[in-house]
Amino acid sequence: MALRRGETYAGRSRRERAADRRERLVAAAVRLFAAREYDEVTVAEVCAQAKVSKRYFYECFADRQELLRTVHREQNDWLLAAVTAAAPKSPANLTELLHPMMTTLVRSLLAHPERARVIYLNAPRMELRRRAALHRDAELLGRLVRRATGRPRDRLRHDRLLLATVAGVSEIVIDWLTRGMTDPPEPLAEHLTDLAVAILST
Repeated sequence: MALRRGETYAGRSRRERAADRRERLVAAAVRLFAAREYDEVTVAEVCAQAKVSKRYFYECFADRQELLRTVHREQNDWLLAAVTAAAPKSPANLTELLHPMMTTLVRSLLAHPERARVIYLNAPRMELRRRAALHRDAELLGRLVRRATGRPRDRLRHDRLLLATVAGVSEIVIDWLTRGMTDPPEPLAEHLTDLAVAILST
């Protein structure tokens, strides 16, 4: 069957070209949102940096707010995937579980400072989204913590301790980012581990 006109171009399908444009828009938005206040970044600037026309931008996203939500969600998912992969399958205790997770968290952010700023410093501009992300992160942490502790006797208490842990880790990371990420990552990962173990062991 003959392809319709415009179906392929330079050896790539229409779907592949659309995926490439979306990827470039997200990458450009990460760079811009990390460097400047969200309200200062325009759709035109994102398109110019991505080398994508506004017409194609609006095929991918309804508006700038949807772009921000998408960028924040995808960067957060990237970080959670890395942290989850670092969790041992059968840890002997909380420290053995949490230390590789916190080390991966810090090293991932240090290696990708633009992503770090989008995840932690843009998030407070979207309060409802930020709170939803904290609860989702706490649920994920709870599933991983059960590898070391088993099921909690008081589920509500445990859920609140998980939420406090995730919020505390977030605030420490935000402080680290705003001070230029100058502290070495190893002590920071140990401090985050100590915080999580102290809260979850009570």
